[in-house]
Amino acid sequence: MHAAPDSASDDKLTVIATSVVAYIVQDVLHEGLGHAVTAWLSGAHKITISTVAMQSDIETRWISASGTLVNLVFAAIFWLLLARMRRARPVTRYFLLMALAGNLFTGTGYFFFSGVTNFGDWAVVIRGLQPHWLYQIGLCVVGAASYYASMLLVAAGLRPFQGGGDARRRLRTLCWTPYFAEGILSGLAGLLNPAGLFYVLASALPSTLGANAGLLSLPYVMRKGRVHDECEAGPIERSLPWIVAGAAGGLLFIVELGRGITLRQ
Repeated sequence: MHAAPDSASDDKLTVIATSVVAYIVQDVLHEGLGHAVTAWLSGAHKITISTVAMQSDIETRWISASGTLVNLVFAAIFWLLLARMRRARPVTRYFLLMALAGNLFTGTGYFFFSGVTNFGDWAVVIRGLQPHWLYQIGLCVVGAASYYASMLLVAAGLRPFQGGGDARRRLRTLCWTPYFAEGILSGLAGLLNPAGLFYVLASALPSTLGANAGLLSLPYVMRKGRVHDECEAGPIERSLPWIVAGAAGGLLFIVELGRGITLRQ
């Protein structure tokens, strides 16, 4: 019989690196595969992709909506992979869980954010639609309901990591570490953004810290549930490949994508 893992059993550097890679994947999916590819296919002649925003010489509702929609599609893919890989290494399952959480929270959180602030992607989507206040309320309702459902899904994926004598302490490590690591990465990359500091304060930090706020509360709202032994996630051991991937990916994310990449056709 093996000892149940706790927060001290998880390698913090690997946890940080894994969550950094998951965040980069989520951001590139949103800005690149979502906004940029849609703009390219829509006939844009100049596209600038950065960690904060995608800017092009055309603007349509479809381009604005595509970032969120791509996040939600890939959230479903990561959920299916997580469900099928219950016996994979804990670090692999943790990456899939963080990728699921990032895409879900960003996708659903954007509805609520745009509904409340009348700013961002979905504010563009509903621009000109009347009565405008009703569409804003609709975004708020859809955002709140879908975000709550997202927290339930992430909690279900997180349950195998609850094992151990001090489950809540381990959950705090696995949820809070990526929250702050991703916030720092987003802020550093945003400082180099060609669109200026405004987008760091109005988009980069709110979209990261605000969207991922569910990670802060999950350790306290989750109830202890029974997990089959074969599904229980053991400790996240030190993984050099993940640490290298996190360090290299983070550096490229800040220095290259942070400054923006311009494409022309």
